[in-house]
Amino acid sequence: MFWRRGYNATSVRDLGSELELTSSSLYRTFTDKHSLFLRALDHYRETEHAEPGMKGGPSSGWPTGCRSAEAAERLGADGPVAEVLRDWLVWTVSHVDGRGCLVVNSATELGTADAGVSERVGAAFSTTREALTALLDRGRRTGELAAGLDVEQVADLVFTLVLGLRVRERAGQSAAELATTIDGTVTLVTGPSA
Repeated sequence: MFWRRGYNATSVRDLGSELELTSSSLYRTFTDKHSLFLRALDHYRETEHAEPGMKGGPSSGWPTGCRSAEAAERLGADGPVAEVLRDWLVWTVSHVDGRGCLVVNSATELGTADAGVSERVGAAFSTTREALTALLDRGRRTGELAAGLDVEQVADLVFTLVLGLRVRERAGQSAAELATTIDGTVTLVTGPSA
C-alpha cells in the first residue's frame, strides 16, 4: 500500500484492512504506521529474489527495478562493461504498472523531513553508487573505458540520470523514450563503439 499510494496517503485504517488487522492489533504488532513503513522500506531494499509467487517474487508482477542488493549484484556481473551498464539501466526502469521505485518515491515524498527515511534512502543510494563506481573502475582498468575517466564523477552523473529515469517512468513515459535515453547514456560513458 505504501508503494502504491505513498506514505501520507496510506491511513492506519487502510493498513489494517490490507493486513486484516484491527487498529489495536496493528499497533501491538508494528508500534505505529511510521515503524511499519520503515520496516516495509527495509524489506523492499533488502529483497533480492523472493520465492516465485510471493509478493516481490519474480512471478508476482511486482517491479524489482531498484532493490539495492540486486542492483549491486547486477552491476557486479561479468561481461563487457557497456553491456552490464545497459542491462542495469534497462532493469532499473522495467516495470509492470508504473509504481516506480519505493526508495525514490519515498525520497521525493518525504525528503529530509523524516530522518529514518532519509537514512535508509541514503544507504540505498550509497549501495548502488558504490557498485556503479566499481563497474566503471573495472572498465577503466580493463581499457573498456577511457584511461582518464573520473569514475566518481561519471558514477554520480549516471546515478542522477537513473533517478530521473525512475521519475520519468513513474510519470508514464514510454519504454521507447526511456530506451533512447539509456542508449545515449551508455554511448556517452563508453564511447560510440560500445
